[in-house]
Amino acid sequence: MDPSRAFVTNVKRLIVKVGTAVVTRGDGRLAVGRLGALCEQLKELNSQGYEIVLVTSGAVGLGLQRLRYRKLVNSSLADLQNAQFELDGKACAAVGQSSLMALYDTLFSQLDVTSSQYLVTDTEFRDTSFRKQLSETVKSLLSLKVIPIFNENDAVSTRRAPYEDSSGIFWDNDSLAGLLAMELKADLLVMLSDVEGLYSGPPSDPNSKLIHTYIKEKHQCEITFGDKSRLGRGGMTAKVNAAVCAAYAGIPSVITSGYATDNIIKVLQGKCVGTLFHRDAHLWTLVKELGVREMAVKARECSRRLQAMNSEGRRKILLDIADALEANESLIKIENEADVTAAQDDGYEKPLISRLSLKPGKISGLAKSIRVLADMEDPIGQVLKRTELADGLILEKTSSPLGVLLVVFESRPDALVQIASLAIRSGNGLLLKGGKEAKRSNAILHKVITSAIPENIGEKLIGLVASREDIPNLLKLDDVIDLVIPRGSNKLVTQIKNSTKIPVLGHADGICHVYVDKSAKVDMAKQIVRDAKIDYPAACNAMVYSVPIGSQETLLLHKDLSSNGLLNELVSDLRHEGVTLYGGPRASSLLNIPETRSFHHEYSSMACTIEIVDDVQAAINHIHQHGSSHTDCIITENHEVAETFLHGVDSAAVFHNASTRFCDGARFGLGAEVGISTSRIHARGPVGVEGLLTTRWILRGSGQVVDGDKGVIYTHKDLPLQTPLYI
Repeated sequence: MDPSRAFVTNVKRLIVKVGTAVVTRGDGRLAVGRLGALCEQLKELNSQGYEIVLVTSGAVGLGLQRLRYRKLVNSSLADLQNAQFELDGKACAAVGQSSLMALYDTLFSQLDVTSSQYLVTDTEFRDTSFRKQLSETVKSLLSLKVIPIFNENDAVSTRRAPYEDSSGIFWDNDSLAGLLAMELKADLLVMLSDVEGLYSGPPSDPNSKLIHTYIKEKHQCEITFGDKSRLGRGGMTAKVNAAVCAAYAGIPSVITSGYATDNIIKVLQGKCVGTLFHRDAHLWTLVKELGVREMAVKARECSRRLQAMNSEGRRKILLDIADALEANESLIKIENEADVTAAQDDGYEKPLISRLSLKPGKISGLAKSIRVLADMEDPIGQVLKRTELADGLILEKTSSPLGVLLVVFESRPDALVQIASLAIRSGNGLLLKGGKEAKRSNAILHKVITSAIPENIGEKLIGLVASREDIPNLLKLDDVIDLVIPRGSNKLVTQIKNSTKIPVLGHADGICHVYVDKSAKVDMAKQIVRDAKIDYPAACNAMVYSVPIGSQETLLLHKDLSSNGLLNELVSDLRHEGVTLYGGPRASSLLNIPETRSFHHEYSSMACTIEIVDDVQAAINHIHQHGSSHTDCIITENHEVAETFLHGVDSAAVFHNASTRFCDGARFGLGAEVGISTSRIHARGPVGVEGLLTTRWILRGSGQVVDGDKGVIYTHKDLPLQTPLYI
């Protein structure tokens, strides 16, 4: 059940309003199939003990069809040549009401359900005695499991309509449904339309989005309504007005499609269908009145206040966050365990669940890394270069925050903590979008972290984006967001790179290689290969997996190893650890293992490919052709071969006699990392605080002017670095 729909457990009495566009087809004739499905839903709910009141439109539309036919039958040839019929809407209502009710009576009778009819006008509701008697009669009928059917009696109504359409129909059963919901003290109002619910614009506009929860303060001025009902007077504007009135009177309301055969049942099951109107929606909606642009703007404003804070102030925020994480560890574990259980129930693969789980000691480890980060030298405002341009004219190149970061990540809730702490240390604003599988973990971690940010900076410094649907809009904000960092699957990273003008920092693949040279020590080779594959196979620097799970890696072996036994020992060890092996063209025939389809293929289980190469240059060529420029390693005792590999492989990280698992921000001493970049511009490899900084120039003078360089004698003298006076 969707948490926002939990109120349905207390629903006993509901008002169902069915619109003209649902009752009739495009040609104006009755949609008998849809009405039959509606009656079957109401029959099912009636048998379950729900008290149902039906408010129906469609009488005027049905009457219009019948009178047009009657007019046509009774017309002369001259009349037919000028066949423009002006039919009175009230006459249409009078004819259509009896036909509509006869159909409902027939359909309900076939289902062994009794229905009753009420034709009412707005003037009658001004009579207190009428309203009292109406409530008593409806109560009596509902106790007998009879379904009362209401329709505004437009045939005799004297009320002046606010507007009318081309068919002369100007009555409004939407407002009647809202009024009855309040008068009969209903627990729920369901309004059936010809669209899925309320959209941010006309439903025909491809840029319009379905609004799942209506928040008056947010949506009242944002929504552009389309055309009114095809035949009825109301349309979506009338439905929204009725739903808002009922909701603020304490009666939850849902606008949804009447074309589906089970939407009313789905609403009562707590499923997220249609648009919900609830008077408390502004209190429990995840992203309250903040739109994504405003969220980004708020993050920038807060980041500027953070940058203006002194170094000790920023350090204290990080220490407070570390303390808050440890103080709330039990609550964080509860939410994380709920996410893990849900992922297991949903059939997620074990590597993803491993990344999702905050194992014992993880929170204390995160707190420790934040304290290490807090005690590092303040990266903001560091003087990188100091130059005397001319006498009394000093230029400084200093480190500066980028501005606002958008980080999209999957699975790992601990990434949220690392990224947030790095953003604060580097003085950046931050927007985070985590995976749905870690929704509860991310929410509690975000709450704990932002609660530790002082009011003079503002908790909007770090925003948590609730909906995946917001990502395309965020990627358009190149005037507010300065850098996007995607941490996830190849598909995710590629989609983001192709969808934005904002610079993107990340890697689409994590295909790492280990090359075992002929001079490698046997025990060292076995130990490094095993660690690179088994230590944490869900990580992007493992020799089995990339982000998020399963990018293949390749174990490259010198051709001479087949003769000294090391090749067979490595293969035996990998099989013993449960690793599925695939081979390149040479290795598959030599080792009798299945041949890989591609050296750039991604697996979703512990698997890797083995290939035989002639020498170190062949290994380098293979890596350049099939690798992802992430992390690659050589195992050798030959110093010359090692240097050839280290300088020849064009990857973000290249290791000699060390596991690829060392490619990590914390292990590199960066305190934490926002990810590993395979880009060649701005930052490469594990991205810590320095990767979230840019530079700016500060010039201090004493009244100098250029004036065509007439009076300026340039010295361009390098000066010793020193801390600026304003830090």
